[in-house]
Amino acid sequence: MKIRGLMVVDDSMVFRNRISRLATDQRLAGVKVVALAEDGMQAIAQAKLHKPDFVTMDLTMPTMDGPACLEALRTVLPDARVLVVSALSDRATALKAMTKGAHGFLLKPFSDEQLVESLQELMV
Repeated sequence: MKIRGLMVVDDSMVFRNRISRLATDQRLAGVKVVALAEDGMQAIAQAKLHKPDFVTMDLTMPTMDGPACLEALRTVLPDARVLVVSALSDRATALKAMTKGAHGFLLKPFSDEQLVESLQELMV
């Protein structure tokens, strides 16, 4: 089985740790967290270094926010699939993220089950 890398981008250490822990769920076999970042600038640097296959990303972060980071990631990781994980619940925010290159949107707070299912959908 090919190991596929996941990068977790969120300014909250609590959410970074939670998503990392949930990525070890047996239903996500073959997924390994290869990088963590707390803002968009770190995410771009980590993406260049680790070339993850999947990314979970918050939209509201310091230094470089999610929409700007999504655009930058498209050039660094054109084939990576991105799941936006955000507390911003309006449809316009989700649609904007999708137009910038996101493949899915998960609203915070989320259950463990919702995150695992969203990551499974991302992997298809």
